[in-house]
Amino acid sequence: MSSITRAAVVQAGSVLFDTPATIEKLRHFSAEAAAQGAQLVVFPEAFVGGYPKGIDFGARVGSRSAEGREWFRRYYESAISVPGPETAAIGEVAAEHRMHMVVGVIERDGGTLYCTALFFGPGGAVLAKHRKLMPTAMERLIWGMGDGSTLPVVDTPVGRVGAVICWENYMPLLRTAMYAQGIELYCAPTVDDRDVWPASMRHIAVEGRCFVLAACQYLTRADCPSDYEPVQGSAPETILIRGGSSIVGPLGEELVAPVHGREAVLTADLDLDDIPRAKFDFDVVGHYARSDIFRLHVDRTPQRLVRDEPLR
Repeated sequence: MSSITRAAVVQAGSVLFDTPATIEKLRHFSAEAAAQGAQLVVFPEAFVGGYPKGIDFGARVGSRSAEGREWFRRYYESAISVPGPETAAIGEVAAEHRMHMVVGVIERDGGTLYCTALFFGPGGAVLAKHRKLMPTAMERLIWGMGDGSTLPVVDTPVGRVGAVICWENYMPLLRTAMYAQGIELYCAPTVDDRDVWPASMRHIAVEGRCFVLAACQYLTRADCPSDYEPVQGSAPETILIRGGSSIVGPLGEELVAPVHGREAVLTADLDLDDIPRAKFDFDVVGHYARSDIFRLHVDRTPQRLVRDEPLR
């Protein structure tokens, strides 16, 4: 098996509140990545289902508005079930191009939404999913919290693939749990477009001695409904999320430097043999760890409110 994997990150935004149109964008960018020879393509956080940046859903401490409830209803309708027709459509794209895909989605489960990363194989099957453990700030109003049952690293022919979503990347114990599973292709779907984000991606690559694939949305007001009124402004050209996607090698070198201000498909050839070369002098969960002093316990039990168990 070749040690070279060609990977792509897609920098693009949803058609907000229009999931069918967003799936068409996914088809377009997947085809572009496939045309560049990508074996693995990573889409940003909340790409399918959308990231409603700049609105507050009518929430204040101690009160919610009827208008905000209606916005949430629209957002709920834009989310997808896993499995469901949208996951089947994405699987068809993966199968058409015979490539692995990691796609940020908003997952609908009962009355709760989750920010989720889905892993697709080249046959079109959903291989695994990861639900964001800790939504950030106002995200906690619209998303539930994941649990330890969806922290996969998937062993694939292109490498060991995992995903850590947006500010989860600032959770050192979560990163450690991923490193301990032997992650090689560390996918970081995000909407964080700040200047500090690329520095975090380089740090994680060096810390984990892995390749980091950072995929950020590029979203403008023109991608949103006509009645959408974000705090950033309503002019169509207003940039709501400016990108900053990149690909980083296991010694922190930027194989593709951060790109801002446009949609893009960024590709790089990743030599997985660079990972043992990098771990020669630093393995954060191996010879550089001190397990006699530090221990991490990960509870991978699904956290269910209702458990159907036999009476004893």
